[in-house]
Amino acid sequence: MILIVIGFYGLLLGKDMEESLFNKVGIVDGNSDLYLGFVPSYIRYPQDFDPSDLPMETTYHLKAWKGEKVNAQLILNSALAMENCQVELDDLADNKGNKIPAENIHVGFVKSVWADGLNKEGGGCGIQIDQDSVRVPDLIDNSKSVSIIANQTQPIWLTIDLPTSIPAGTFEGVVKLKDADRKISELAFSIEVIDRTLPDPKNWEFHLDLWQNPYSIARYHHVEPWSDAHLNMMLPYMDMLANAGQKVITASIIHDPWNGQTYDIYGSMIKWIKKENGEWMYDYDIFDKWVSYMMSVGIDKQINCYSMIPWNHTFSYFDEALGKDTLLVAKPGTLEYEKHWQPMLEDFANHLKEKGWFEKTTIAMDERPLEDMKNAIALIKETDKHFKISLAGYYHPEIESDIYDYSIVSYHDFDSESLSSRKTENFISTYYTCCMEGYPNTFTFSPPAESTWLAWYAANKGYDGYLRWAYNSWPEDPMEDSRFGTWSSGDTFLVYPGYKSSVRFEMLIEGIQDFEKIRILESEFERLNKTQDLKKLKDAVRSFEISSLEDNSANEMVNQAREVLDSF
Repeated sequence: MILIVIGFYGLLLGKDMEESLFNKVGIVDGNSDLYLGFVPSYIRYPQDFDPSDLPMETTYHLKAWKGEKVNAQLILNSALAMENCQVELDDLADNKGNKIPAENIHVGFVKSVWADGLNKEGGGCGIQIDQDSVRVPDLIDNSKSVSIIANQTQPIWLTIDLPTSIPAGTFEGVVKLKDADRKISELAFSIEVIDRTLPDPKNWEFHLDLWQNPYSIARYHHVEPWSDAHLNMMLPYMDMLANAGQKVITASIIHDPWNGQTYDIYGSMIKWIKKENGEWMYDYDIFDKWVSYMMSVGIDKQINCYSMIPWNHTFSYFDEALGKDTLLVAKPGTLEYEKHWQPMLEDFANHLKEKGWFEKTTIAMDERPLEDMKNAIALIKETDKHFKISLAGYYHPEIESDIYDYSIVSYHDFDSESLSSRKTENFISTYYTCCMEGYPNTFTFSPPAESTWLAWYAANKGYDGYLRWAYNSWPEDPMEDSRFGTWSSGDTFLVYPGYKSSVRFEMLIEGIQDFEKIRILESEFERLNKTQDLKKLKDAVRSFEISSLEDNSANEMVNQAREVLDSF
């Protein structure tokens, strides 16, 4: 057991522990054993981590573009308990009086949740429910203060939103540690803002598709689904998602499209009604409310509607003649299936066109067999040839040209000719990870740098972005336990209840920002014929292959590539 725990913490701390910047400081009341210092944000520090042997530095320095969101991490370990620990930052200022306002600097205390690990084969599917578990620091709590237990390490997370209006230059300040009204210590902190600007997240070209689960929010917060209270409760979560550059609205147009793979089942946002005379009627009230709501928060590029091919081939509808909900089991290609779907697709197309949403909408499926996909595509195109189709799954060249939004599993590749053709057609080409990949991934216990690595991989492969099947499909008690069923912990969500982010989510955003920087710089270098700079950048991006992670940590790869990125 000891070896397992040591090995697990070795995974959490990674290969780059020696890069930590740490400061040992004394405090009043005779406590000479207080450690406070900056450490890399891509390493997790568990509660029983002993910082006493870390290298000690007194300052921390970041480099960023205007409009960028940057993160920093500290750890605190005190021999004395602290009842009301607070971390404060004032404005950061340059030597000309320009400032990054304090309200742009957010402090969070990283809390630990229960996590498990991978299966015996090194993947995240089909793990043993009773396998050894450990508490992993991941949840970023935005509380104003926290109690510090003596001799336990407490990670502290800083997020700084850089205004686009500030001039280039170095902005300096201090991080202040307090216990109630008593000042404990402070550390120097600075950000070098270079003269380049990131666009607003809404204008990022990275195609981020994290599937939302509004039903999970309703359950956890004890509100009636689709009530005003539910919509109000969802707003900060969806704002967080919009500020990560999310492009896609996840809409469930049948009941339980994924056969109960989440703790909170997706209901149908469209009510299917078979009238007594055998004709069909469709109630779009919830669908319209959801889509309009998501567009109001700025997520409005695409509406992916799941699913014409549910995992159990079962469809629910209300039968007026029977006076009850009824189930139909039908596979694509059968007469029963066509009779069920064709009138709906016709009516749905008309409704979408009336709302002005038809061009934004896809009929979406995920991980469905090739023959089922062929039959569904034929029916969709027969009904309205202009319907767009989305698929997340294996790469099937036989149907590639029919799929407008195609997200392939990470260990598959588009062939170069097809990918080039898709770009010409303005089709969306992305990739995804799920429980199948041990790495790279976004499990609770995954090295945080892997979340950043994902966007660099998309840049290398020429993809438009990344898909993950669960933004907020929470297990029963996510604030304490990130495990769920036989999937590795964290597979079902990236943010926590109470509008709390995670280390994984913040590092994912960092990678997306890197993707945007790469795109902007490559365009500039091509336009200005800066061939040497372009080659240097492309060489750095080209190193991001999944096979490279067999011998290199994501930490090492991201750090090395960022040195190149920051050199321009």
